[in-house]
Amino acid sequence: MTPTSRGIFFEFKAKNVGIALVTARLFNAEIGKKSKAKSWFICFAFLSKLLISYPLQFIITFSFLFFGAIAVAQTDSVVFYLGSTVYMDSITVSASRTGFDAEDFIEMVQTDESFYRAFKNIRTLSYSADNEILIKDKKGNTKATYASATRQQSDGDCREMTVAEKTVTGNFYEKKGAYRYYTAKLFDRVFYTHGRVCESAEATAEKPSGLEKQYAELKKLIFSPGQEADVPFIGKKTAIFSEDMQPYYHFSIRSAADAGGRDCYVFTAQVRPEFKEDRTVIKFLETWFAKDDFQITARNYRLQYYGLAFDFAVEMRVKIKALRDRFVPERIEYQGFFDIPFKKPEYGNFTVRLFDFE
Repeated sequence: MTPTSRGIFFEFKAKNVGIALVTARLFNAEIGKKSKAKSWFICFAFLSKLLISYPLQFIITFSFLFFGAIAVAQTDSVVFYLGSTVYMDSITVSASRTGFDAEDFIEMVQTDESFYRAFKNIRTLSYSADNEILIKDKKGNTKATYASATRQQSDGDCREMTVAEKTVTGNFYEKKGAYRYYTAKLFDRVFYTHGRVCESAEATAEKPSGLEKQYAELKKLIFSPGQEADVPFIGKKTAIFSEDMQPYYHFSIRSAADAGGRDCYVFTAQVRPEFKEDRTVIKFLETWFAKDDFQITARNYRLQYYGLAFDFAVEMRVKIKALRDRFVPERIEYQGFFDIPFKKPEYGNFTVRLFDFE
């Protein structure tokens, strides 16, 4: 492993002569030769003490570091960012030698808003959509379905939507015509427009409160994963790049081609298996960035929370496409589970395909 100016990582586990665990992690968040030299001094002192006190363990440790470094150098590599370990595949390592900066890329991942903007863009565009909702019970049996074909018309500020076709089965609606399921309500608030709605009016409207605020924050959590959301009990846990949450994740960067054959850098955040389930909400987050312009082309993620107030588990797969000077979602696949007080547990899926943008 090659230490960078961001920090030094060293980890070794051994079981021998009463030593159950030897772990040293030396992190340096500030760039500077003095602090880096001090970190190396501490590491050297640790190894020296190990050599004097436990020569056998020193040989094992040094061999592990030496041969491990050779293996890593031949294939993958490690970057250290704000105390987190970020693994890169060999293709990405090669790219870093020709201008790709891993640390700048990670900062871009944290601050990128193009995914959220892609969803906001559909508010000011005309487009068609095919929609499907499927509600199941805990055994996987279908309870209700909904399918529709819709068309949104927009003049750039105000928009209206018409439902051209609609097919419903099962108990999708309550007796008075309201949605029976939480999945349908969430879908409606994200993708449906009722009446004439103008962006200029929404910008000056009062902030939502009560149940509407809960929906708004849940939408933010689902469609802007990685950002802090004002959801009771879990808000800070969604900010995976914060100093408090970073230690719970493995981060990695690899090179791959997306579904359309476009060369991408794939950034992945995955929960470390040694931590309890209740410590995190975002369990998996994978974002695909096109290499030529770093625009997000796809994002896949899994959210999960089990608490006293409510339980939920959500998986999303989203494809993004370019549309002239902006980007829009092309396909959204959702699988969710909700267990809300005074409601039966709900298992719901929906798929949305957007096309014919104007």
